[in-house]
Amino acid sequence: MKTSRWRYVLIATGLLLAGLAPSCTRETKASPTKQEVVLDPNLFETDQAQLFKTATVTTRQMPTTLTANGSVNPDVNRTIHVTSLGGGRVVDLKVKLGDAVKKGQVLLVISSPDLALAFADYQKAQADERVAKKALDRAQLLFDRGAVAEKDLQVAQGTEDKAQVDVQTAEQRVRVLGGDPAHPTPLIDLRAPVSGTIVEQNVAGFEGVKSIDNSPNLFTIADLTQVWVVCDVFENGLGDVHLGDAADIRLNAFPGRAFKGTVADISRVLDPNTRTAKVRIVLGNSDGALRPGMFAIATFRSRRLRPSLVVPSTAVMRLHDKDWIFRKEGANRFRRVEVQATGATSDGMQEIRDGVKADDQVVLNALDFSTAVAEKKE
Repeated sequence: MKTSRWRYVLIATGLLLAGLAPSCTRETKASPTKQEVVLDPNLFETDQAQLFKTATVTTRQMPTTLTANGSVNPDVNRTIHVTSLGGGRVVDLKVKLGDAVKKGQVLLVISSPDLALAFADYQKAQADERVAKKALDRAQLLFDRGAVAEKDLQVAQGTEDKAQVDVQTAEQRVRVLGGDPAHPTPLIDLRAPVSGTIVEQNVAGFEGVKSIDNSPNLFTIADLTQVWVVCDVFENGLGDVHLGDAADIRLNAFPGRAFKGTVADISRVLDPNTRTAKVRIVLGNSDGALRPGMFAIATFRSRRLRPSLVVPSTAVMRLHDKDWIFRKEGANRFRRVEVQATGATSDGMQEIRDGVKADDQVVLNALDFSTAVAEKKE
């Protein structure tokens, strides 16, 4: 009986192991997992490639271009600081900041103790000269009659000459302070020395005006028919900027308009904090569109030519502050490539850098192609 019982146990154990063997085999031979397929977001395929014309990337001799930020400034050579040589108090302010003025126009009126004192000195000098003139006439009469010596006549003549000098000096001081010797008054009419626009004002009505030694200029008048655009150019770009080079200026106020200027000066000293040099561009401003303080973007075009890649302007698409083109990579396949658009030509071509090479085929109208493939995906 014991032998039969052990035989039964062995048979049951063998059957159990036989049943587990296939299960273990299936777990160890599990099939491998599939890898995810990653799609290239810049690769596009279309079955209507014949609808989109292509253009060839070509090489052309182009001037070196460089872009820099700057601002509009008055021409220093056409800017006048207006001051008063006599102190006092403003009693009538006739102009304000931004006004256009003509040469000789009264800007303000000052009640000046300095001018009042100058007139007093002038009138005293005139009185002394009249007395000296009478004394000279009397000495001349007495000398003619032999009543006085010649030296007495010479003394009288010297006194008269000195009195005339004092009158001329006092009269000149009145004129310098802005007064008219023929019309004694303590009021100074401060007049515009040139025609232009008031671009700075440092005085208000009924304000005290100090002497020229310790007072800022009252007004600054600028002739804005010609202005400067002053740009900051980094030191690694100075080699592409030269005196006399042409520059295109674009302003936020006039996005569709380009202004033409010429490089007139390049600073010999770099700003140690920004490592930039000031580059000055001179522009005509006959219509007054350019106003001091406007932000400007200048594109410098060197007279030195270099080979550059160009495509039609329509082949470049602006998206998310970047420039893109669609490069053909097969019969129905196109790749969107980021490029750098650096300048346009007069015949509708666009200079580009990076992303393409000569003889590459690009979509002629990038915007239409982008719209078409986007609608297909939707």
